[in-house]
Amino acid sequence: MARILIVDDAKFMRVTLRNILKQANHEIVGEAENGREAVALYRQLQPDLVTMDITMPEMNGLDAVREIKRNHPQAKIIMCSAMGQQKTIIEAIEAGARDYLVKPFDESSVVDSVKSVLR
Repeated sequence: MARILIVDDAKFMRVTLRNILKQANHEIVGEAENGREAVALYRQLQPDLVTMDITMPEMNGLDAVREIKRNHPQAKIIMCSAMGQQKTIIEAIEAGARDYLVKPFDESSVVDSVKSVLR
């Protein structure tokens, strides 16, 4: 069981992820609506894993990943976005994300991604 922080500006996406992850026996330790909140919550909660949306107000997911990785190089982050663009995926991986999920989520790919990143 992993301790997971969910970051997405859309509440229904956070709820969807929370339900999928709870069903897979993970603990949701926090939720953030933007990158700035995500950075603060990561520092406070030290989760095992973060699911991070890319397009958000205040601070986007790519900047949040860079910020978290700068202070916590061991952080495990999975990017989530409706944009399945190659360029964005590469940027996310270069920023330090371990994997990439495209919305709408397929339950089994979320669970598989979490398993592989935590390994």
